[in-house]
Amino acid sequence: MSGAEEQMQQLRSKATELLLREEWRDSIQLYSELIDLCQSQISNTHQHSDPDHLSKLHKSLCVAFSNRAEARSKLQHFTQALNDCDQALQIEATHFKTLICKGKILLCLNRYFNALDCFKAALFDPQGNGNLDIVNEYLEKCKKLEFQSRTGSFDLSDWVLNGFRGKPLELAEYIGPVKVNRSEISGRGLFATKNIDAGTLVLVTKAIAIERGILGGQDSAENAQLVMWKNFIDKVKEAVTRCQRTQLLIDMLSTGENEAGLEVPDMSIFRPEIEENGCSNNQKLDMDKILSILDVNSLVEEAVSAKVLGKNSDFYGVGLWILVSFINHSCNPNARRLHVGDYVIVHASRDVKAGEEITFMYFDALSPLEKRVEMSLSWGFNCRCSRCKFEEAVCSKQELREIEIGLEKGVDVGGAVYRLEEGMKRWAVRGKGKGYLRASFWAAYAEVYGSDRSMKRWGRRIPAMETVVDSVVEVMGSDERLLKVAVEGLKKSGGVVEFERAMKLGRGFYGKVIKKQALRTLLEIGINDKGY
Repeated sequence: MSGAEEQMQQLRSKATELLLREEWRDSIQLYSELIDLCQSQISNTHQHSDPDHLSKLHKSLCVAFSNRAEARSKLQHFTQALNDCDQALQIEATHFKTLICKGKILLCLNRYFNALDCFKAALFDPQGNGNLDIVNEYLEKCKKLEFQSRTGSFDLSDWVLNGFRGKPLELAEYIGPVKVNRSEISGRGLFATKNIDAGTLVLVTKAIAIERGILGGQDSAENAQLVMWKNFIDKVKEAVTRCQRTQLLIDMLSTGENEAGLEVPDMSIFRPEIEENGCSNNQKLDMDKILSILDVNSLVEEAVSAKVLGKNSDFYGVGLWILVSFINHSCNPNARRLHVGDYVIVHASRDVKAGEEITFMYFDALSPLEKRVEMSLSWGFNCRCSRCKFEEAVCSKQELREIEIGLEKGVDVGGAVYRLEEGMKRWAVRGKGKGYLRASFWAAYAEVYGSDRSMKRWGRRIPAMETVVDSVVEVMGSDERLLKVAVEGLKKSGGVVEFERAMKLGRGFYGKVIKKQALRTLLEIGINDKGY
């Protein structure tokens, strides 16, 4: 054995040992040395002088590339790992281990169709005969995720009915009928490209980075949040360093300045199947800019527009989801989000027309105008949505302000609600206007409908609970507090109409990704002898 062959054997043995011990960085270093040595030997070996020796060198090189790809993928250096896979497959097009490694990386990058091709090709490699069950398992997983990504056909029902046991569901990324465009609200926004029914999926996207933790008392909670924020920033920095495409996507987000000058991105750039090597962004990492972007675009999971499902509901979480960052605030929002694992599921909470902007409420919009103005200013903007403009005009009426002050001082809520309803008649408030004002005083309405005593006194002089709920949902979309009142009403009356109303509200709140039986469980509506 020559000195070069002996050196290669030692490198191969040591690198493999490190790989098995999961010492990824050290194994990458040794595999890199082995690859350089193999390539040097191949270039120095004449093709016709010793074909067997040349074949062995190529095989060693293929395995070295494949193993280095595996180590790099474990560190989530996916771009480099894919390049190694491609180098190995140039040597042996059906190399089983490489095809499996590449397929798994493409799955992590949500490029399901490309991953499917890799696993299909692995079936034809004789080396895989003993691993066909594993390959078929990956094939089925790819087919399911590719179908979800293409059609938006998600169903969380079994997971919900099973009590959220086990790991959070692995979901595909999905972009529905939406696009980014200039927004009259602020900068750029996400807009519907066709009519969307309440409960319909708008998008599913995975976090670039997320950090979760348990918060204690007030002082310890503040410290915990600071630590979590630092860890979150480190995770984003690591994600940007690992992947050019991630840096490109984050770089597109707003820093809160010069909104009008920002480019409106084409939707194709957000689709996960885009080739990583097609992204060119060689700018130096600007941490000051990234910190500004995170300050403007990060989302907390316990937000008023969000519902966390599964085990992570026990944690305080902060994360960055790129497309969701384009969704602006409105006090009459039309969308909500569910958090499942590292994914955010955005769906319409009420019917949305083509061309309408998709909006969340950043703060509690079931509040009077004056409180909403205070909250919007604390967020750094002044809301000018249709509801705020309408209420500004109506709120010039002294009587409306007196009702608000009276509620703050603890007057009888039933009387306040009755006075508001009578006022709307005198002010000729109709249609959506009624929904806006009822939403502003929802806490009072909920208190009246939840009290047998108040209903006995005021029930015949104020609108029925169903009428008020429907008018608020029309302008605000579904909300957990509206749902609670509707479900309590259902438990008292037990009517078919009430049941269907509660289920409709539930679909607006949880989305159509949860079917009727699971939705009934979430709403704690039991099956009674009337057949619900």
